[in-house]
This record gives sequence, C-alpha cells and structure tokens, in this order.
Amino acid sequence: MTKTILTMTMLTALILSSCKDTTQQENTQAATTEQVAEDIVKTTSTDKDGNNLEMAFNNTNGTATLNFKGETINLLAKKSASGIWYTNDQYELRGKGNDIELKKDGKVIFSHNDAIIITSLKDKDGQTLDMTINNTTNTAKVYLNGGEQIDLQGQNPASGIWYKNDQYELRGKGDHVEFKKDGKILFKN
Repeated sequence: MTKTILTMTMLTALILSSCKDTTQQENTQAATTEQVAEDIVKTTSTDKDGNNLEMAFNNTNGTATLNFKGETINLLAKKSASGIWYTNDQYELRGKGNDIELKKDGKVIFSHNDAIIITSLKDKDGQTLDMTINNTTNTAKVYLNGGEQIDLQGQNPASGIWYKNDQYELRGKGDHVEFKKDGKILFKN
C-alpha cells in the first residue's frame, strides 16, 4: 500500500511538472512572436515659395513616403555620413536637422533651410554670450562663457527679441541684450 501511494505521488509530480514546462514554453513562444509597432515619424516642411512637403519616415522599414504637390513618392533609406538620405529611381531626399532638399532626376524641386543667426557678445566684465537663434522654429540656444547649452523658446515681444524657459530669459533690442536666470542678471552688454 505504501509502495502504491509513493508511486502515485511520483506520477502526479511528474505530470504536474511536465504541464508546468509546457505552459512556460507556450508563454515563451507567445512572447517571441509579438508584433513590434512600427516607428513612424511625420513632419511637414515649407519652402520659400509656400510649397509644402509632407514626409512620413518609417524607421522600422527604412522607408519614407512623401507627398509633394499631390504626388505620392516612396523612397528607400541609404546610408549617409550624417543626416538623412532616401532615394528611388527618380527622386532623392537629403537633409540634416530641419534643412531638406528634394531632387527629381537630379534637379532640385524643393528646398527648405532654417533661418539661423549665430552671434557672440561680450559684456564689460569679459563674459561671453554665444547665441544660435533659429527664426524658423522660434528657438534659441544660448551658451554663457562656453558653458552648457540652454534651450529657450521664443515669446511675443512688443519689439526686439524675447526667449525664455522655466529658469532663463533672454531679452534684447538692437545691440543690447540681457540674460537672466531666475530673475537675476547673468549677462548684460
């Protein structure tokens, strides 16, 4: 009787153990066959003539779909040193940052370049304020004495310039600029 109980206990343990392994295998298989969502980035750029170029970049597949003047253009990614490069037999799209150029049969049919101003100022104490102002995106990158980059968003001034974030504020008119942190003047020329 003890032998029968022991045998039954061992068989039950084996059956339960094998059922547990099967469930783990099924869960593992289900996890490896899950579909990965595609990484798609959409953006629109406008040239100096007011033409819009709508772009959808599928980073998962390495493709770009463009809409330009009612025409849909499908392109494949190429390896570029920096920026983007997409082509097909007729079209070529290149760009870096917000600057974009679309060619058809080697001829430029669309071009967008951000309006960027780069300047450096010194105050009476010898401090340097380096600024990169992007008038297209209404943003500014500011570096005080070569320090860390401070990103600012453009505001609507009555006149002159005005950029700020939660801590910093840059205001100016003509050749005069004032840069503050939490209301305290850091730079004034």
